[in-house]
Amino acid sequence: MSSSDITDHTQPSQNQPQDSTTSNRKLLFSLLALVLAVLIAVLTPVNLDIFRYFTRFARSATRGSSAAASASASTTASLESRVRSNLSNMKTPIYFLSHGGPNVMYQTDHPAYKTLGSIGKEITTKVKPDAVVVFSAHWQGGDETIYVNTAEMTDLIYDFYGFPDHYYKEKFPNVGSRKVADKVLAALSKAGIEGKGVKRGLDHGVWASFKCAFNPETNPLNVPIVQVSLFNTEDPNQHYRLGQAVSHLRDQNILIIVSGMAVHNLRDLRFTLGDSRPMPYAISFDEALKEAVVTDPESRQQALAKLLSRPDARQAHPTFDHLLPIHVGAGAAGEDRGRRLWTYPEGIVDAVGGGIEAVY
Repeated sequence: MSSSDITDHTQPSQNQPQDSTTSNRKLLFSLLALVLAVLIAVLTPVNLDIFRYFTRFARSATRGSSAAASASASTTASLESRVRSNLSNMKTPIYFLSHGGPNVMYQTDHPAYKTLGSIGKEITTKVKPDAVVVFSAHWQGGDETIYVNTAEMTDLIYDFYGFPDHYYKEKFPNVGSRKVADKVLAALSKAGIEGKGVKRGLDHGVWASFKCAFNPETNPLNVPIVQVSLFNTEDPNQHYRLGQAVSHLRDQNILIIVSGMAVHNLRDLRFTLGDSRPMPYAISFDEALKEAVVTDPESRQQALAKLLSRPDARQAHPTFDHLLPIHVGAGAAGEDRGRRLWTYPEGIVDAVGGGIEAVY
């Protein structure tokens, strides 16, 4: 039966122009829905479900015209493809956290504690990673070898001394992932870096700050954590290349966090007991670090390498193990520009030197 037969049997002939008007209105609604879908795709590309809702509406509105329906289906399919492409091209950010001492867990009124909590909330509610790969200052591999924790269940390592007994009873619920660890090892191999899978716990460079950022009761992380070592060297470019090697993990919704300290000189602690005013080198080096991190990506590696030769570098870092995680994070940032989230000079350290995040 033709469409004209349907019209003849359901409507008086004088109502035919009204059908045309209705069809035009449906087409108009379709186009408006498509425009709205495009805006949603541009402004909130992660919301694919909302996009699909409006494109389904567009298809429904054009069913009265086969040509319009065909055009709608073609357009919406193209738009959905573009949205999926945008989703697949999204990268997770990178965070540098100055982890402080284990006492940071108990200083709940300190700005560092609150800042870590804010960063953790941003990660769980906005970034929403499928896993976290973390590089800590407290784990060195070999001169040419990187160790990757492949353990599915990981204990905590209490790698600090002289604290009250209850510090050594702290817990932080976490799981590892052999699958994610294998991805790290594959990335290292592809970059020509020797990687070795080992079974190890999480050191306090990870879990102490993570417990502030991801409070198990109020803001649990609930994704696997895979810790990766640094090299057992002080070569900034070697660590920058390490970051470059794992950069593509960000395309797979894996979050990279690097944990160290912006300034870390415990040898001078005796000079600041009872006095929270920062040492002069804590101010000067922290500012130089910030300038190196936020510089143009094409100049960033050289700028970060030069930090180690500054006159105040060995005052700020008698050993560079707490500085080099920043080089790893900057290498993983690729062409993304860095920015300082927060800093708090205090005594001989930068209490959580800020979390330096790549901007996307």
